[in-house]
Amino acid sequence: MISFQHVSYHYPQPADGRPLPPALDDLSLHIDEGELILVIGPSGAGKSTFLRALNGLTPHFYGGTLSGQVRVAGRDPVALGPQEMARTVGMVFQDPETQFVADQVEDELAFGMENQALPPALMRKRVEEVLDQLTIAHLRGRRMSTLSGGEKQRVAIASVLALNPDVLVLDEPTSQLDPQSAEEVLVAIRRLNEDLGLTVILAEHRLERVVQFVDRVLYLPGAGQPALLDEPRTVMAAVDLNPPLAALGKAKGWRPLPLTVKQARRFLPRTAGSLAVARSAAAENATLAAAPSRPDSSSHPAKALATVDNAAYSYGSHQALHGVSFDLRPGEVVALMGRNGSGKSTLLKLLAGLHKPTRGSVRLAQGGQESLDTRSASLDEIVRIVGYVPQNPGALLFKDTVLEELAFTRQGHRLPPDPAADRALLARLGLAAEAERYPRDLSSGQRQRVALAAILVAQPALLLLDEPTRGLDYAQKAALAAILLQLRQQGRAILLATHDVELAAHCADRVLLLGEGQVVVDGPTRQVMTGSLVFASQVNKLYRDPRYLVVEDAVAAP
Repeated sequence: MISFQHVSYHYPQPADGRPLPPALDDLSLHIDEGELILVIGPSGAGKSTFLRALNGLTPHFYGGTLSGQVRVAGRDPVALGPQEMARTVGMVFQDPETQFVADQVEDELAFGMENQALPPALMRKRVEEVLDQLTIAHLRGRRMSTLSGGEKQRVAIASVLALNPDVLVLDEPTSQLDPQSAEEVLVAIRRLNEDLGLTVILAEHRLERVVQFVDRVLYLPGAGQPALLDEPRTVMAAVDLNPPLAALGKAKGWRPLPLTVKQARRFLPRTAGSLAVARSAAAENATLAAAPSRPDSSSHPAKALATVDNAAYSYGSHQALHGVSFDLRPGEVVALMGRNGSGKSTLLKLLAGLHKPTRGSVRLAQGGQESLDTRSASLDEIVRIVGYVPQNPGALLFKDTVLEELAFTRQGHRLPPDPAADRALLARLGLAAEAERYPRDLSSGQRQRVALAAILVAQPALLLLDEPTRGLDYAQKAALAAILLQLRQQGRAILLATHDVELAAHCADRVLLLGEGQVVVDGPTRQVMTGSLVFASQVNKLYRDPRYLVVEDAVAAP
């Protein structure tokens, strides 16, 4: 189905004249019809470039030079271009918003089929099928602008599936999905692969979600190193991109390397009735009490930095939030979790002053002065307290270089220029080599880190991050976690809206769980995440014991 023979690709040379390394370097591989292939590698290693070459976007849309031979279903994407390849290859981008053209969900699903002049009866049938396959029938009449990031991602996948392509290409299809929705989407993709023989190529960073579903894994290491294409366990044993179970298995020397909780459980010592004990409420409470606790905010001022009191917000007739109340205190990291559409991004926008509550209030402390009410405060007043990185980091990036983005933030906050400090911050985020690059030429994960850096230079007291690990590999996620913990030690408050349960397990002191626009649970991380069917970490699912939440907890376990 897919053949690459000695394919190399260079993006156009940047304005500063600095030559870029090849995004693809002498890549040769063959993928059979009906395979489900997972593409992995460090951020910026060429995963998206490889996917774009399958339908001709590389080089037709992005320019640059491509050498070697690419064939997809016997067709040449380089000669034919994206328009001709659209009937063969359906692609969902990292940023699904970029491929929407219609205002309403049902119209978006039909748009591509209308362009192919399909009969109306066939279009109606396919729309119904994809609405059911992706469990988004309830979104049929919604306006695209009112959808959450995860809901948009599922609509984008459905709109491509409706075209019935021979090859389905997905660039981080679960990056904005909650764990349950991600599993539903992956199961639907696997079903299409098995029932219809659809060839599926997907790139992902959250390997714990997807590696068990695929036939083979393609590892693109970047930096001119050769690619590796093999069955999942072989590749995962050979590379440094380790989901929690693989990291734990390597640390403990488990062979064969487990990729799922089911495979890992065989390595645990078993005693009679252990499952019953693990599931006992009394035993759970006892082990929770004995479990190691994280430093809390008791050493920091007790006064709340942000107070949300009975807040509500509606998009027209759709009520996104109602009756939400909680405090954020200096020196704590709070994970805001919940299913797609539960109101997480809306709540962040209320705290950032981008939305005004329709009922209730959001107040921000400002030093020794009287607190700010976001309903009456100006954005200029709010941004001196709050730093906000949205789901789409491109919304914050508009300067010519990465360094200029940081300098612009300093200028806006009337801070003196400090190029040395800016470069040091970029180095901590793994962006030292990109300091002079045009931000929009970077990969999704790199843009995410640039946006975070541009906010951090202003040293906000309250940091709001919406899906901060989108596009980040495991090493970059660890670096982000280290930065967040350092900011916590400095007394800043951090609210993460995230579906990444592993990040929450590593960083969060508290978890706020939203459901249908309300706070369902507000409690310590270990207590909220332990034993959850959806929001537990992989290690906790394995041990079923609140003492073990992350790999470090379990390394010393028998």
